[in-house]
Amino acid sequence: MKEKKIYENPLRTPSDVKDFIAEGNPKIEFNDGLVLSNGDPEEKGDYAHFLLWLPKVFPENIRIYWEFEPLREPGLCMLFFAAKARNGQSIFDDSLEKRNGYYPQYHHGDINAYHLSYYRRKYATERCFQTANLRKSYGFHLVSQGADPLPNVEDVEKSYEMKVEKYQGRITFSINDLEIFQWQDEGEEGPVLDEGYIGFRQMAPMKARYSHLEVYELQED
Repeated sequence: MKEKKIYENPLRTPSDVKDFIAEGNPKIEFNDGLVLSNGDPEEKGDYAHFLLWLPKVFPENIRIYWEFEPLREPGLCMLFFAAKARNGQSIFDDSLEKRNGYYPQYHHGDINAYHLSYYRRKYATERCFQTANLRKSYGFHLVSQGADPLPNVEDVEKSYEMKVEKYQGRITFSINDLEIFQWQDEGEEGPVLDEGYIGFRQMAPMKARYSHLEVYELQED
């Protein structure tokens, strides 16, 4: 398999994210990377969460790398990918309902997407048995799951290398080159998703650092 780098972003300065599109109210800071936390008070409940989109459509077959470091719990971190409106247009099309980070808008709204929750520490049921989950929308389909090796914040010493590969409907998720799960989309939960947008989502009061984002297009040899 051949790979070609099609996107690179160090996520180090405001100019690196000046075109990113926020839904909800993220607090954006920079300290050795992009530091995200909720700008709205946690008392807003599920409406205090947010999603930060890259304003670029990525091709069907890709490999996504980024570095991740949890800084404050509880909360939850997610990656959305292959996101596109259900009718095929941009997720930012004016004809779609406005979104503000409230999760049902993303799994039972106007868009299709894969969403990977890879640091699930929001609720006690997540903290006592830690997993990484892959869901597919439209709908709330839990399609794959694996054990989460990431420690709690007090034991984190450095950032972790995250990797998502999506190739011909096969999705693989790894942390520090340890494979967490692999799943083949056979179209049983709706059409296999192809090209689309990438976005980072957090649930309040999570605080986390992101850096060294790279995306590669994958092609047959």
